[in-house]
Amino acid sequence: MNSLTGSGSAIDPRIAETAARFRDIYTAAIYDILEEMGYSNQCLDLEIKPIDPTMRIAGPAFTIAGHPDPVTDAEYVGQGFQGLSDFEYIRAMYPGCVVAISAGGEDKAGHWGELMSTAAKASGAVGAVMDGGCRDGRLVLDIDDWSLFTRYLSPIEGRLRYRVHSYQQPIGMRGALTSQVRVEPGDWIVGDMDGVIAIPRDMVDKVLTEAERRKETETAARNDIRNGDDIKVVLDRYGAF
Repeated sequence: MNSLTGSGSAIDPRIAETAARFRDIYTAAIYDILEEMGYSNQCLDLEIKPIDPTMRIAGPAFTIAGHPDPVTDAEYVGQGFQGLSDFEYIRAMYPGCVVAISAGGEDKAGHWGELMSTAAKASGAVGAVMDGGCRDGRLVLDIDDWSLFTRYLSPIEGRLRYRVHSYQQPIGMRGALTSQVRVEPGDWIVGDMDGVIAIPRDMVDKVLTEAERRKETETAARNDIRNGDDIKVVLDRYGAF
């Protein structure tokens, strides 16, 4: 299966395995590795948090871009606007993807909610990460095996305030250390209660392998400290945490 197209089949085993391995690693380790590789600006804005701190998310990005827009569908008729009001982007999602949404700076409305989450999950997505707002937070929490990371929760309707204008194109999501993080379709999104990291797709295997090695080292160091070894001795033994 092409991991960037289609939603009518089971999850690609490669995506499933990689996602499971990433969910077992904390984002702090992933950030450290990327920084050492020269990619220090891959952390999304720290205001983007899971609506339940126990949520974890990992998968290739299915990107959606929107912008503030008060215009009705009827007002676009005859202007050549190729609207997305029929939710074609939901049907284009594929098993294992993480929906990555840029709301274009609109910061009051809910740009996503429970029904959108339910529809996205039915198309194969495993969760959503939003540089924007979400509605229906309590109902989203009731969706089994679904993770949602968002900048804020809001009861305000997005219609006539926000409109999706493209999907599966590169997007900019606000960053923690930079004005924006570029996220391309197929880049990997990994998140936990500490924050969300975007990993360029051509670096995924290298980052994952090193993160797993580092986790083993940190686990050994942690056990040594618990067993009574001095922290300086442990640091000298393993080099770094």
